[in-house]
Amino acid sequence: MRCALNAVSTRFRSRILAHFVMRSEDKPQKSRKKHDLTKGPVRGHLVRLGIPMTIGIVAVMSAGVVDTFYVSRLGTVPLAAISFCVPVLFILQSISIGLGAGASSVVSRAAGEGDHDRVSRLVTDALVLAILVVAVISVLGVISIDPLFRLMRAPEELMPGIRDYMSIAFFGAAFIVGPMVAGNLLRALGDARIPGMTMVFGAVINLVLDPFLIFGIGPFPRMELAGAALATVLSNVSAIFIMGWIMVFREKLILLHIPPWEELRQSWGALLRVGLPATGTNMINPVSMSIINAVFVSFGSAAVAGIGVAGRIEFLFAIPLLALSASIGPLTGQNGGAGLTDRVRQTFREAFKIVLIWTSVTGVLLLLLSGFVAKLFSSDPDVIAVTRLYLSVVPLTAAGYGFVIVTAAGFNALGRPFAGLIMTFGRSLIFSSGGAYIGGHYFGIKGAIAAFVISNILSGLIAWIWVRRSDMQAHQRNGKKRSSGASAA
Repeated sequence: MRCALNAVSTRFRSRILAHFVMRSEDKPQKSRKKHDLTKGPVRGHLVRLGIPMTIGIVAVMSAGVVDTFYVSRLGTVPLAAISFCVPVLFILQSISIGLGAGASSVVSRAAGEGDHDRVSRLVTDALVLAILVVAVISVLGVISIDPLFRLMRAPEELMPGIRDYMSIAFFGAAFIVGPMVAGNLLRALGDARIPGMTMVFGAVINLVLDPFLIFGIGPFPRMELAGAALATVLSNVSAIFIMGWIMVFREKLILLHIPPWEELRQSWGALLRVGLPATGTNMINPVSMSIINAVFVSFGSAAVAGIGVAGRIEFLFAIPLLALSASIGPLTGQNGGAGLTDRVRQTFREAFKIVLIWTSVTGVLLLLLSGFVAKLFSSDPDVIAVTRLYLSVVPLTAAGYGFVIVTAAGFNALGRPFAGLIMTFGRSLIFSSGGAYIGGHYFGIKGAIAAFVISNILSGLIAWIWVRRSDMQAHQRNGKKRSSGASAA
């Protein structure tokens, strides 16, 4: 009798244990199904993914502006030193965006295929690759600070401040790259809320720490530029801690076993096939900006100041477009992975409609307020004239810019990154930079600004035609196109 009771008790305990194990294993899959982008309204998904990203970008930009304000209180030399650091930080950011784009592409396609085991494998492999890349960057960066910035012709008086800032930035590179890659991975699975929240939380931490670490308030030592860098790194530590917790405990995306080398090589190869071209795409813009600045220098300092003010104002109004470009990838990736080519095409259509509506409203608004806005930033009539001219015409054609960045991000997620590379190269280097040089040479400032209008129109038209003529098929793990399956309404 006792043996029979023991047997029943053992079976009962086994069933209870099995029940909880199954519930635990089902949990991440249920969480992922909540963010399934292969079903439901496409426009609703774009808005749901885009709003948290917009808020996050605004928060990060605000923290950057306040950071610059605090550094400016230290004097001209520290402010100039941090300005020299910006191009190097931009390269680090471009690498982060490239790795994030590659990771997002392969993970979103695997999620669309319903291969949840491979999703976890790819997420883990992507983070390992990011750690290895960052380790190399950190070591090379720290030992090359002096030769690198002397090559950039940084004055000797700026070098102490540059060393203070960049030594901490390079040592903390993992916490700069990590949140960007992790955020892309979560968005690839349809979760934009957590990355958006962590961007805001990190920005708030940065804003709080800045004055204490820069000026040495209370028990904190006065660190000046080193304090500004440390505040940025610590704010990113908080962001990566939150996303890491979500990945490990809620989504259960991190695998602890070491895969065979061949499997790891395939994962990294698939990631880099998108990541390397995406990194190149993001490095094109600073090169283009340098050429454009050189063109406007020939017209005098007022022209440079005017175009700089106009560009910053235009960028503020372009934030929703940047958020939209971050939102379209998870949709095209998941639906492309599932073979839903009609739904991928619908995603591009809806994104283009949002771009057209937003840029039409903001373009007309800036046209009407161009004079008023220009006077807010300068009292110099020459600066005001250049700013007003730019804001009166260029934002009206900003839909072309929106089409390009949305198309690039959407095709990256399909595993076809060279579309974005070609379009960005054409828009930024050939049409904008080359056009500004030719237009400025023959027609002065008006000719250079007209080149931006023509660039937006031509590049936007190319992006629209590219989308119209594409078959919308995602590339499989071996680099070949996936055959389309049933499409979703």
